[in-house]
Amino acid sequence: MTRTATIAKLMVPVVLAAALVAVFAASSGTAKSTSRQLVVRTANSPSLHRAVLVNRKGLTLYSLSVERRGRFICTDGSCLSLWTPLVVAKGTVPTGALHLGTVRRPDGRTQVSYRGLPVYTFTQDKKPGDVKGNGFKDVGIWRPALPSGSGAPPAPSPNPGYPAYDG
Repeated sequence: MTRTATIAKLMVPVVLAAALVAVFAASSGTAKSTSRQLVVRTANSPSLHRAVLVNRKGLTLYSLSVERRGRFICTDGSCLSLWTPLVVAKGTVPTGALHLGTVRRPDGRTQVSYRGLPVYTFTQDKKPGDVKGNGFKDVGIWRPALPSGSGAPPAPSPNPGYPAYDG
């Protein structure tokens, strides 16, 4: 047997093994595409004198006290005109802070959550550092999302002139 024939004979099992590994990897659930995306970071809030979670534009992220265990309150046009859900593409793993995850909104979109609570931006926060939604009351109380270890949520600030949401 020639040297070329011997090498070819030895390569057959190697090629078959590589093909089997490729087939196994494709069928073991890795076909589901996921991507990691930096969507949240921590920033100091000058008016609260503490760190808060913000989106990529630096706007404060909030959660509603009564949106727990998959129960969504902010779903209609009135609420969504004030509070914008932080959403990502399906299969995205949000990064930038500990305890981030995703929840499926009633409309099917994938919303970023922090410690299990969906997070939103407030329409009246126009620039980084704004926390005009802090203490906003409707069916619950809106608070800035605070990174782990930063203490209790900030006390509500008086927000005269903000209408109560009753939807």
